[in-house]
Amino acid sequence: MLKIFDKYILKSFLQPLLATFFVVLFVLVMQALWLAFDEIAGKGIDLFFILNFLWYLALMLTPTALPIGILLSSIMALGNLSENYEFAAMKSAGISLKRIIRPLVILTILLSGLNFIFLNNIYPWATLKQKNLYLNMKMKKPALALVPGAFNTDIPGFSIKFDEKYGKEENLLKNVQIADLNAGKGKIKVITAKKGIISSEEGSKYLTLTLEDGNYYEEHIKRNMTQKDREKMPASNATFEKYTINIDISSFNDDESLKDEKIKEHHGMLSIKQLDSISEAKKIHYDEYLSNRARTFYLNVNANKLYQYPDSLIIEKLAPEILDNFNPQNKNIVISDAIQSVKRISDRSNNEIKGFKDQRKLLNLYDFEYSYRISFALACLVLFFIGAPIGSIIRKGGFGLPMLIAIFIFVIYFFISQFGKNLSEESAISALLGSWLSTLILLPFGFLLTRRATQGMGIFNIDAIFDNIKNFFEKFTKIKLFKK
Repeated sequence: MLKIFDKYILKSFLQPLLATFFVVLFVLVMQALWLAFDEIAGKGIDLFFILNFLWYLALMLTPTALPIGILLSSIMALGNLSENYEFAAMKSAGISLKRIIRPLVILTILLSGLNFIFLNNIYPWATLKQKNLYLNMKMKKPALALVPGAFNTDIPGFSIKFDEKYGKEENLLKNVQIADLNAGKGKIKVITAKKGIISSEEGSKYLTLTLEDGNYYEEHIKRNMTQKDREKMPASNATFEKYTINIDISSFNDDESLKDEKIKEHHGMLSIKQLDSISEAKKIHYDEYLSNRARTFYLNVNANKLYQYPDSLIIEKLAPEILDNFNPQNKNIVISDAIQSVKRISDRSNNEIKGFKDQRKLLNLYDFEYSYRISFALACLVLFFIGAPIGSIIRKGGFGLPMLIAIFIFVIYFFISQFGKNLSEESAISALLGSWLSTLILLPFGFLLTRRATQGMGIFNIDAIFDNIKNFFEKFTKIKLFKK
């Protein structure tokens, strides 16, 4: 009898789970595709690579779709049982809520384990393939990937900046600045123009950039020259009405280049074991980096000389204050040199702060991802303990109200997760706490809702709230009548 009962409960849960899982997965994939559409549209990419891109996206988003599907199906399954009075019939037969959801809890635990295996094995592989394929598709026609207001280095050998991209085909540029880096000597050749036109024939291996009304500047220097020698070398400067640059883009038009894997150590591309080993190696490198920078700073400020030397010649006329021993002119020189020295060291330190923060953020992301894989796998169980009692309390099945409740709850879960990630990334809290923050906050609510549903109580006792408000105002009414 109980086996038949368990099968019925599982069937009531699995049917909406399969439907909601694929619906949610489809929505998530379409959303991701929409965000990436501008980067890959109109680049002549073969349909095979587009389908591969969608397949990798689907694999990446499967671990996210599963907890949402479990949350929604748990609300729908228990809501349908309550709405059709099946839940009341089970209770009248002496079957408690705990006994009803026991097979569902076991199934959810198994799904959580499956989600963890997926996150640790398939998800990193799919992320590796998707991110590299997306990067290569963006580079397929690099002219379309150029962004206004920033230095674009997508085209090797050139750094291109412009204020605006316009025209029907968005191939017209306004206020263009181009640095030719092909010589490998730095930014020695700079071309500016008021207008630029990008053109390329179908199948051509060259991208033509036509510049109008501009200036050309080039420094004639050699490699390994000192700054003083570079300043002595001549430079050429010219104006032009029209200037044409042909850029070789043959490497971008090769479909085989779409299979390249240039990024391999992104935190989303690694398993838990790889995250741990790479994180440890990077932490050692980071500690050595900090030690070296601290040693350099120590030497730059001459802190190694800040100890007392034995003075063989004591002159009683010297004042205790060092500056008092100089005349006003020399005193100004000493102070000016000291200020300049401190300013140089301060500027150098401020420029290095971003490097310190970026490396620390990277280490925090590795640690966060390590713990988050485990906590997110348990999200299936946490969200189930929230969805199941809500379904039994609201007594409403179908896609309408359960869908709204599920979206609302998962948005809260996602927001807390991102909040924890941002805090841990900035070292405001530990990566371990940041990764478990959403679980630690929502799990008590799951236990509270399960307890209230087991006792047959609603989420909020509205009648009790209104009764308290009514009694509060009745007290004031009685006091006024007594005074009269």
